[in-house]
Amino acid sequence: MSFILTEEQILLRDTAQKFFAEQVPVSNFRQLRDDESSEGYDTAIWQQMAALGFCGILIPEAYNGIGYGALEMGLVCQEGGRTLAASPLFATAVLGASLIASIGNEAQKQAHLPRIAAGEVLTALAIEERAHHDPQQIALPASKNSDGGYTLNGEKCFVVDGHIADLLIVAARTSGKAGEAKGISLFVLDAKTKGVSITRTEMVDSRNAAIVKFDNVSLSSDAVLGGVDAGFAALDGVLDVARACLAAEMLGGIEVVFDTTLAYLKERKQFGAHIGSFQALQHRAALMFCEVEICRSVVLNALTALDEQRNHAAQAVSLAKARVGDAAGLITNEGVQMHGGVGMTDEYDVGLYMKRARVQAQTFGDSRFHQSRYADLGDY
Repeated sequence: MSFILTEEQILLRDTAQKFFAEQVPVSNFRQLRDDESSEGYDTAIWQQMAALGFCGILIPEAYNGIGYGALEMGLVCQEGGRTLAASPLFATAVLGASLIASIGNEAQKQAHLPRIAAGEVLTALAIEERAHHDPQQIALPASKNSDGGYTLNGEKCFVVDGHIADLLIVAARTSGKAGEAKGISLFVLDAKTKGVSITRTEMVDSRNAAIVKFDNVSLSSDAVLGGVDAGFAALDGVLDVARACLAAEMLGGIEVVFDTTLAYLKERKQFGAHIGSFQALQHRAALMFCEVEICRSVVLNALTALDEQRNHAAQAVSLAKARVGDAAGLITNEGVQMHGGVGMTDEYDVGLYMKRARVQAQTFGDSRFHQSRYADLGDY
């Protein structure tokens, strides 16, 4: 594989970098948090992102998208991670758009994809039912009705951007039992469907998640996304795109933490000398540098493997998610510690990156999950 971006990819990255730095700096996130925004994102900024084409990166041109791949979306996510940009990009333009584009029927694609690309519709993927990520453990039942439709009953947790979603994509069990990949089906439905109740929950990083409950929610057969009992393969494939994009977002965050910490080491004085001259801190900073460089490589490899549809793409994704998750924990911890007492204050941004990294590392599989998955995929 080539580790060199094309001119088109560089242009997209530079456009995203300029946009997030100028229009969505960390101060934007702070304002949303301090104002206790009911949406959790800036609607005007979201429309600007749609106008730049960010919402349609993974949507085919036939449905008013751009038709790019995971690498291009990852580049945008990386730049968003650098400024802690809060937006529905991940839940809608990565998860929702990818699932509908990959397994939706023509009517579903025509109905939803152009509106997602235009920033008019927000989606949320409801899969988690346990404290730890494991999509094969989906147990929420979808009972078949006499008219050919289905009824959902149960609860989903940690639904990213669930409280602002217009559409919900729900993974439910139509046959088999928890722990089996076969028997999982996907359904797309209006978030305001009778029997659906959504409760917003605020995470440690001040981002949006939700608990979604289904009480005898009746759906027609048209709500099925893809094949009945055969949704896991598509779900896992799209989750890999999401995991790689999350790793890219984490990478953007740790790049900023490293750069900020390095600058602080060069300006902070103790005992009449810059603390960056202390050998112990130099060694720790060198380790941070090495971790950032390794993370850049594994993220680029994972995103490229997905676009090239390599046989071991899933392994590459799990490697990236686990490696960057561990590195993000180390680097944000070191960033806070090397800033000393002020690193613990809200005045400095480094603590915000640490909180965000903790949630990102857990989302769609922590390091242990992906280490185990990597081993299973490699028949170890």
